Amino acid sequence: MTEFPDKPTVALVGTLDTKGAEYAWVAGQLAAHGVGVLLLDAGILPPAGLPAPLTPGSAPVVIGPDEVAAAAGTSITALRDGNDRGVAVTTMGEGAAAVLGPLVARGAVHGVLALGGSGGSSIAARAVRDLPIGLPKLIVSTMAAGDVSPYVGAADVTMMYSVVDISGINQISRAILGNAAAGIAGMATAYARRAPVAEDRPLIAASMFGVTTPAVEAARARLEELGYEVLVFHATGSGGRALEGLARSGLLAGVLDLTTTELADDLVGGVLTAGPDRLTAAGAAGIPQVVSLGAVDMVNFGPADTVPPKFADRQFFVHNPTVTLMRTTPEENAELGRRIGAKLANAAGPTVLAVPRGGVSALDAPGMPFHHPDASAVLFEAALAAVASSGVEVVDSPLHINDPQFAVAAADRLHALIVARHSAAVR
Repeated sequence: MTEFPDKPTVALVGTLDTKGAEYAWVAGQLAAHGVGVLLLDAGILPPAGLPAPLTPGSAPVVIGPDEVAAAAGTSITALRDGNDRGVAVTTMGEGAAAVLGPLVARGAVHGVLALGGSGGSSIAARAVRDLPIGLPKLIVSTMAAGDVSPYVGAADVTMMYSVVDISGINQISRAILGNAAAGIAGMATAYARRAPVAEDRPLIAASMFGVTTPAVEAARARLEELGYEVLVFHATGSGGRALEGLARSGLLAGVLDLTTTELADDLVGGVLTAGPDRLTAAGAAGIPQVVSLGAVDMVNFGPADTVPPKFADRQFFVHNPTVTLMRTTPEENAELGRRIGAKLANAAGPTVLAVPRGGVSALDAPGMPFHHPDASAVLFEAALAAVASSGVEVVDSPLHINDPQFAVAAADRLHALIVARHSAAVR
């Protein structure tokens, strides 16, 4: 079994076939800062060089590309023979993630540092994507001066622009890579020494939009009374992705997903989609969840003149000069109900669908512009039909989603699910 340093350890994730000298230099810097080094080689070709120890006992632990490829279910030989760079980068990213996850879980790694261009950054981004929130993750990249969302996603990844290409150690790269090494060494040391705070309360993630704010505020107040800390995510696409990422991290006691509006944007083509995997992570992780249909009566666009022409005959509400809302149709609502219900039916943990028949947003109430009883009816019935033969519990309420009674009842039901799960775990 591989022996790891008995001190804070940084995993260096990179491709030694093209960046061997640079990783050797950074490994030496890390050793000089007093942290252990684990070098995870995700290169395809034989490495151009391996770091030499600066002092006795400072040589890094090296996990080679054969092990990384095997963790992804293939071999280096197969990847080389395939001669497809895109496949190789994707595969080695998956393998790096599969290797790193267990090491972090057992406390052998306290921070991750990577250097690279687009390919190396892609491998590193996949490697750290599912690691716990709070674990330091730093990528020095030639791509960091542009849109970094493909690399950062919903994770707490720090990206540093390399200024020059990562090709040799020179006056510029020495300063930047030296700062990166010092930064990750300090973060990893702090992370390794961090102790849980005694008064930390169980975490609940909740989803909110402007038109469901009263519901989430009432539910949050109730959950805080019950002893939880509530993290509220604005359902703007990035917020939903962040919620999903946190659900995967294992840090949550429960999820109060009252606002599933991002799925409407994903279905219809709005600008605030969180992707098709929204509303799946908590279910896959078995986390207790109470889910509702908040704000699925609307799809989001930017200023009115940016709405695609194909929607010209639809019903709109100008929320503000930069946000235009479009009412979903009965047909779209039926599909949304089916999709939401199907996701909940696949959940591995205790799940409640809370149906607010009085309306799903502030705009969906008698006298308000998006009030459309026929569209709401097909939404509710489709969702109920999708969970009918599953283990999903249904709370079918006549109340509006923003009625405090509805919100508090949802919070109380989530609390009951969490308590029941904990009681079963300690028996």
